Amino acid sequence: MTGLRVVPTRRHGRERLYVCLTDGRNIAWYDREAARINLLADDRREDVLEALGPFLTGSVTVGPPPVPTPAELARLTLHPDDDLAPNRPGEALLIALDRDPGPAHRLRPDPRRHALTAEQTVGAALDRLDGAGWHTLHSLTLPGGDRVHHLAIGPGGLFSIHTLHARKQRVRIADPLVTLGRRTPEPLLRRIRADAGRVSHALTAEVRPVLALVGPTEVTFATAPREVRILTDSEIEGFARLGGVLKPADVEALHAMARDRKTWNHL
Repeated sequence: MTGLRVVPTRRHGRERLYVCLTDGRNIAWYDREAARINLLADDRREDVLEALGPFLTGSVTVGPPPVPTPAELARLTLHPDDDLAPNRPGEALLIALDRDPGPAHRLRPDPRRHALTAEQTVGAALDRLDGAGWHTLHSLTLPGGDRVHHLAIGPGGLFSIHTLHARKQRVRIADPLVTLGRRTPEPLLRRIRADAGRVSHALTAEVRPVLALVGPTEVTFATAPREVRILTDSEIEGFARLGGVLKPADVEALHAMARDRKTWNHL
């Protein structure tokens, strides 16, 4: 038994069979019309083939998902309202604070302002990677009200980044729980993995989840986090050293898809 399940669906008018892990994340799909199995996790190739075995007819091609061709990209003409590239770090929070600044007599700072500071700090570090072949999109709103704080696309792959304001506080990681100072632990890593899975589904490419901690005094691990990469804001620029995953043309193609608001409308 592979522990995988096959879910039939239709996407953009084409029938697909998605291969899912027990937590619902997709790791491959079979496009019958193209006779192709697209793998997001090559290390599960044999398991995927076994799960899809009863559904396969004739010869099929197996490999990573294809990126859009230059001809397909040329047809993309985005209306300014649909182009997410101009989003500032913390765009959604900036709009929310502008609409509702909150009472001026607060005894404690509005937590939204701490969250905004964290997103702006990490966003600024990511934007500095532009010269190294990276593109970053900020504040991507997903259906249902969820939001991806940053999506980094570059030679090292795709990363869905969630930021957390942790200034002068200790952070304890016990997957899926994240404890900030003396606060109640929250299953934040589960949410981060789920968001990365939704991004992966929309872009049909592997997306790695990241938790970026801003200003912690100490980070300890009770258990090693599964799949989620934990970084501090001072380590973000290390992404510039990552490579060997995407070619420049692939980076541009995926960025063109991700910046289109319509890409995220049907998740």
